[in-house]
Amino acid sequence: MRLFYGVPEDIENWMSLVARVRWNFPGLETQEKLDEHKATVLRFMEKRQAVCVKENKEIVGVMLFSRGHNMICCLAVSPDYRRRGIASMLMDASLRDLDRTKEISVSTFRADDEKGTAPRALYEKYGFVADELTQEFDYPNQKYILYPADSETP
Repeated sequence: MRLFYGVPEDIENWMSLVARVRWNFPGLETQEKLDEHKATVLRFMEKRQAVCVKENKEIVGVMLFSRGHNMICCLAVSPDYRRRGIASMLMDASLRDLDRTKEISVSTFRADDEKGTAPRALYEKYGFVADELTQEFDYPNQKYILYPADSETP
């Protein structure tokens, strides 16, 4: 398995993975929403803010991140490839591209949501701490923050 920046030629394989895991992502319930997400992914690819892990030609993990907002925007791993270090590969790559001298944020599921168990554990492994409760796509979420190494965590 190898990590790559996503390129437009990857979009169909990328979206195939997204379609497989869309049940776990509020806001991707309809074909229209998937089409909007596809356009978003292509914009992130143009800015080199999209990374993926490939096994042969299959995309088995994806991540979008924003340098402008210093945040992780989306992370997904194929159910067939979970617990193999793919999410960590994606995290390592995005954290190299984001500004570690500033706060890095990510929104994930709340503690009482079973969808949040794995992502929260991953973010906590990297030093993110739970912050404010939020709503995204009319779904309860929680913001997580990774503070700069030289700052005092509140």
